[in-house]
Amino acid sequence: MEARIRVVVAKPGLDGHDRGVKLVARALRDAGMEVVYTGLHQTPEQIVHAAIQEDAAAIGLSILSGAHMTLFARVIEILREKGADDIVVFGGGIIPEADLPELHKMGVAKIFTPGATTQEIVDWVRTAVPASV
Repeated sequence: MEARIRVVVAKPGLDGHDRGVKLVARALRDAGMEVVYTGLHQTPEQIVHAAIQEDAAAIGLSILSGAHMTLFARVIEILREKGADDIVVFGGGIIPEADLPELHKMGVAKIFTPGATTQEIVDWVRTAVPASV
């Protein structure tokens, strides 16, 4: 059986704009990864539960609502509580440059800001996220 990267892609909080996250999910899938898109308006608890249930190696969050500091922090906190902090957390959206250092400090592996290509995201996930059997 070939090892594949498993990624849960999620849209947390009240943000209802999901066009970009669907494009990223499709790009990851087309690159040979197993992708689970959880849909709109997910809580951090639902996202972490899905990642653990799906044995995902990564969680990708798309946040355009301005609540990125709170939502990323809560996902990482729950992963630690569940002993699943080996799951790589990355994301993208409308996130101010000034917030990037703090997000990295809290444990977010990578943030893709507007203008990032799907190929950049695919390439990064391939190098940063371990495959599962």
